Amino acid sequence: MMALLGDILGAARRSSDGFERWLAAREPGLAADLAAAAAAEGMGVATFLRVAVADFARFAPEEDWAQLSSRLRGSADPGMACLLSMVGWRLAQVRAHRSHATQGTPP
Repeated sequence: MMALLGDILGAARRSSDGFERWLAAREPGLAADLAAAAAAEGMGVATFLRVAVADFARFAPEEDWAQLSSRLRGSADPGMACLLSMVGWRLAQVRAHRSHATQGTPP
């Protein structure tokens, strides 16, 4: 499984350059959220995507890994599905951090 996961994560990293175009065509709202989050963190979208993959790999809890595993089972493009899941997770983290920061409470 680890070799397969490594292959999928590698595919996700390689997919990051085309991901922005693909996402803009399929889910423009999510693409806009991604661009805004990347800009807010002072990075380009491709860098944000790479950070999302790295952060998910390091910090995502077991439940999120289980959801990712389920999503990959039926996917025709596991790299893109993996990247979409990890970006969604990272955007949720960014939103939670912003929400806590504006409310003055720790995340």
